[in-house]
Amino acid sequence: MTPITRRQFLTTSAIVAAGAGMGCHTDSPGADLIIDMHQHVNYGGKRDKDLHQISPGRSEAQLLQHQHNMGVSRTILLPSGHPCIRPSTHEGFSNGLESTCAPNEGCYETARAHPDEFYFGANEVPDLEGAPQVVEKFLKMGAVVIAEVKFGLECDSPQMQEYYRLAADYKVPILMHWQYGKYNYGYDRFPKMLEKYSKTTFIGHAQTFWAHIDKNYKDDDKNLYPKGKVTPGGWTDRYLSDYPNFIGDLSAGSGNNALTRDPEQARAFIERHQDQLVFGSDCSDRIGHGEACSGWMTIQAIRQLSPSKAIERKLLYQNTKRIFRLGPHGERS
Repeated sequence: MTPITRRQFLTTSAIVAAGAGMGCHTDSPGADLIIDMHQHVNYGGKRDKDLHQISPGRSEAQLLQHQHNMGVSRTILLPSGHPCIRPSTHEGFSNGLESTCAPNEGCYETARAHPDEFYFGANEVPDLEGAPQVVEKFLKMGAVVIAEVKFGLECDSPQMQEYYRLAADYKVPILMHWQYGKYNYGYDRFPKMLEKYSKTTFIGHAQTFWAHIDKNYKDDDKNLYPKGKVTPGGWTDRYLSDYPNFIGDLSAGSGNNALTRDPEQARAFIERHQDQLVFGSDCSDRIGHGEACSGWMTIQAIRQLSPSKAIERKLLYQNTKRIFRLGPHGERS
């Protein structure tokens, strides 16, 4: 198939964008619904060298408008862990998911204030004393995912395995940020966890996860967004093929890069894994459309590269609804 040109991509994107924000956040029958399974509250703020917040993140009103501008129907809000100084948070640097993202309470309150817009997740720094109990508390309150798990721990550590058990017990997915040398160490060993916790649904996300769609990729913290042609058969490609409990989160610059670096291979990858890919945005901008918004751009890429409308609908809506067990009116089935 002929790769899409930048002009073709942006022209089609502009046509699709014309419908964004025009009542697209209703669950009316037959609507072209989109679920965004990866967003954050108070995203995009900054901290100083002493880890104090020095600028606010995106406001609640801006988040709502951002999601509507993308054409999103429902959104899942992913909390950070609570601030603490320890190796797993890189001595506090990773608090707030490297931003000022809200922990459990902020996501829960935002979802409670806008029940027709948002679901919420549960999270905590896994090696804190009592962390499983904190996560379980919010799961009992209705959290639909354990996420975003973005900490400097081995993927097969006892603390992480406790989360895997919780996810299976509560029938929710767990979403992990894979970044070589920094978060969730040991991607090469992860199949052992996929096998051991076969009743747990794992969602992979971020740079190392998406770089490894390419068989020729070698772990390199200086090359987390590889460009150019993709050779099928990388770890991620194989894990998705071999383990039905493994899901790919298309969010952020890493997901968008994986789709657009080699459009021909992206089409084949989407077709091959059409039941295990879900749309998320994970973007901190306050606009929600155009090239400044990676979430909006990923929606356009999915529309362009999906081999059929039926597969597009799986990635943008149906897979997330099924995997997260979301009912038509906000309840979990």
